[in-house]
Amino acid sequence: MTGCLEGRIGLVCGASTGIGRAIAQRFQAEGAEIWGLARNKEALDDLGLAGSLALDLDDLDALETRLSELPPAVLLVNNTGGPPGGAILDAEAHEFGKAFRRHVMASHVLVRALLPHMKNAGFGRILNIVSTSVREPIPDLGVSNTVRAAMAGWAKSVSKELPPGVTINNLLPGFTDTTRLASLMEARAEKQGVSVEEIEASWIAGIPEGRLGQPEEIAGAAVFLASPEGSYVRGQSLAVDGGRLNGI
Repeated sequence: MTGCLEGRIGLVCGASTGIGRAIAQRFQAEGAEIWGLARNKEALDDLGLAGSLALDLDDLDALETRLSELPPAVLLVNNTGGPPGGAILDAEAHEFGKAFRRHVMASHVLVRALLPHMKNAGFGRILNIVSTSVREPIPDLGVSNTVRAAMAGWAKSVSKELPPGVTINNLLPGFTDTTRLASLMEARAEKQGVSVEEIEASWIAGIPEGRLGQPEEIAGAAVFLASPEGSYVRGQSLAVDGGRLNGI
């Protein structure tokens, strides 16, 4: 789909690393003018994007203020790192609030800010990078499982109120080769008293494709949903997981 995003302006959150970085690069390769948002300005600058917003999604006031610097974007990728792992009953109440703020509330601020541009253009694509835990909770990711499900519920509600031509969908990455996954493997290995390699092997054993996913594979799915070809896909959650999920 070379050039399928030609002339579009977009904002990719969490663009400094991992899946967000891969999506920003792929969107740009497809002809879009991409701005990246992340805390690490140096990493954003290294990408050579059209522009960047270096800020923390925890600061909603700063987010609303800085969005005035953005040109009229019609592509939005909501993406941010997940909360720390751990059993749900070990989590303090404030941990849920912080995760909800960073994921759901920040995404809501972004959608409300960019939606007028999408309406004016008669075209808009909102993509949320969530997790397969929306379908099947992942052990020892209690807070993450909770907030990811909240994101999916929020997105479905939004999908019913968007005008024609403006869509919102969720991408559910499976076990993808990122620094986030590496940190989860390390934590699980330490908890179980085994090696990281053993944890990785056990996770891969449950993936029919027999390997971890790559950020670029998530980016490929994102391009389809952001392109004109994805215009009739709305309010859906697409798993890109190598077949790991057991549900139909």
